[in-house]
Amino acid sequence: MGIEVNLEGKVALVTGASSGLGARFARILSQAGARVVLASRYTSRLKELRAEIESDGGAAYVVSLDAADHASIQAAITQAEAEAGPIDILVNNSGILSSQRLEDVSFDDYVFVMSHNQRAIFFVAQEAAKRKIARAQETPSKQLSIINIASVAGLRPLPHFGIYGMSNAAMIHMTKAMAQEWGKYCINVNAICPGYIATDVNADQFDSEQGRRLVEELPRKRAGKPEYLDNLLLLLAAEESGFINGAVITADDGISVQ
Repeated sequence: MGIEVNLEGKVALVTGASSGLGARFARILSQAGARVVLASRYTSRLKELRAEIESDGGAAYVVSLDAADHASIQAAITQAEAEAGPIDILVNNSGILSSQRLEDVSFDDYVFVMSHNQRAIFFVAQEAAKRKIARAQETPSKQLSIINIASVAGLRPLPHFGIYGMSNAAMIHMTKAMAQEWGKYCINVNAICPGYIATDVNADQFDSEQGRRLVEELPRKRAGKPEYLDNLLLLLAAEESGFINGAVITADDGISVQ
């Protein structure tokens, strides 16, 4: 683990925690002392991760979440707070990757991508924020940190990732709007925009011809590792970072500024 951050007594909800970056984020937050709620549609994988975290001395809980379904969002957060306590940290990591030429995007494709990447992120954050706002009179100084996981594709158009980039651009603007409106309730909303990070979910993509071409655009000519995001995640989760609000931070080897 990277920087020393003490999250003991904190409850962290991580969506999309069944694999990839979500699973990594859950492990890192647990190692820092947080009680971690693992949320995804794939609960069998979550149970395996819970067992791993518990074997390392952490505390983890499993909730079923279909982030594209509003009723599922409400039920998952209700269960999370009933079992683990009020949420202090939300890592809003649900989403899908879509690679298509714009002329090939069907109406259903568009709705699918936007519902999972834009609408889902909004309503998960909104549900957590509404509960924090309702508790604001009792605990006005208790902080809720929302960390939206977007993508460098939301900052720079990438070939064949147009619709995916549009959904992430909306997420980036959403982060700033939430920060502006909810800051007065001690809710911090920030976004991490990773670049090309190789995980168990997308390793095959970087082995493809298209993936190799993308990596060749990077100054270091290699994809990043999930652990490159550890310190950034912990920084935004820490209560000591309470003045960081509305930030959109890239971790992309500089590709967003090329």
